[in-house]
Amino acid sequence: MMNNDLVINVQRLNKYFGDKHVVKDFSLQVRRGEIYGFLGPNGSGKTTSIRMLCGLLTPDSGSGTCLGHDILRETAAIKREVGYMTQRFSLWDDLSIRENLEFVARMYGMKNRRLAVTQEIERLGLTERQHQLAGTLSGGWKQRLALASCMLHNPKLLLLDEPTAGVDPKARRDFWTQIHDLAATGISVLVATHYMDEAERCHRLAYIAYGRLLATGTPDEVLHAVRLSTWEVSGPPAKLAEVASLLHGRPAVAHVTAFGNTLHVTGEDADALERVVAAFFHEKELQWRKSQAGLEDVFIHHVEETDAAAAGARP
Repeated sequence: MMNNDLVINVQRLNKYFGDKHVVKDFSLQVRRGEIYGFLGPNGSGKTTSIRMLCGLLTPDSGSGTCLGHDILRETAAIKREVGYMTQRFSLWDDLSIRENLEFVARMYGMKNRRLAVTQEIERLGLTERQHQLAGTLSGGWKQRLALASCMLHNPKLLLLDEPTAGVDPKARRDFWTQIHDLAATGISVLVATHYMDEAERCHRLAYIAYGRLLATGTPDEVLHAVRLSTWEVSGPPAKLAEVASLLHGRPAVAHVTAFGNTLHVTGEDADALERVVAAFFHEKELQWRKSQAGLEDVFIHHVEETDAAAAGARP
C-alpha cells in the first residue's frame, strides 16, 4: 500500500492523564474512504485514541500523520479538515436548525455561509424543519443536525463518538446509510460504537481495552482471529437460567450469554466444550445446536479476558 493512500498513519502513541496511562503504544493505519469502527469497554481509551488520531488531543509520545499533517506539530491544520460529532448533542437548544448551522459556519470562517448552510440543510433532508428550535427535535433529528454541523466545512475525515446512542432503530439505519454514502465520496470515518450490528457495517474494526489495541482488521478477520466454538440452546426461560447457572465457571466454558430466548455457550476448545454441554442433551425441554460465534461473542470474550488480566495484575 502506498503511503498516499493512508489518511491516518500513526505509530506507538501514548497518552497519560496524571499518573494514569490511558493509551499504550497505539499504532493504526486508516485508508481514504474507509469506515473504521472502534470497540471496547467504557473507559478503555477509545475516545482518547480517536482524538489523538485526529489532532484533537496531542499524544505524550509516538509519531504519525493525519491527512498528511504531523499529529504533533500540525494539529491546527488537522482540525480544519476534521468533522467531530460528540457523544452528547453539543449544539444550542434555543437556536433553530438554520441558526445553529450558520453559527458553526461563522466559527469556521466560511465564505458564502448562507449558501453552504442551505445546501447542507437540503442534503440531509432538514429543509422543512430548518426554523424549528434544536431543543424540540427528537433524538434522530438532533443526530441529523449534529452530522450537518460536522459536514459544513467539507471535512476529509469524520470523527463520530457513539453517534447513534439514544436514537431509534430506523434513525440508526438511516444514519448509517448516510455514513456509507459519505465514505463512497472518499471521506474517511472513525466511529466509536457499542452496537455489534453497527460494527458489522464498518470496513475495518479496532478493539481496545485498558488502553491497548488488542485486535484489528475487517469484521471477518476480527471474528476469526479468536477461535471460539459456540453452542446455542433454547428452551423455557426458567430452564435456561438454570442451565446458565450450572455452566458458569465450568472447565472449557469461556462464557454463557443470553440472546433473547437462547443462550450462547462459548469456549476455545471445541471438543472439551461439546463434552460439557452434551450432559444436557437428554433434557427434552432444551434444544441444542452448534452455532457460529458472532462479533458480540468475540467482543464479550475479549472483555472477560481483559478484565481477568487486569484483575490478575492488581496488587
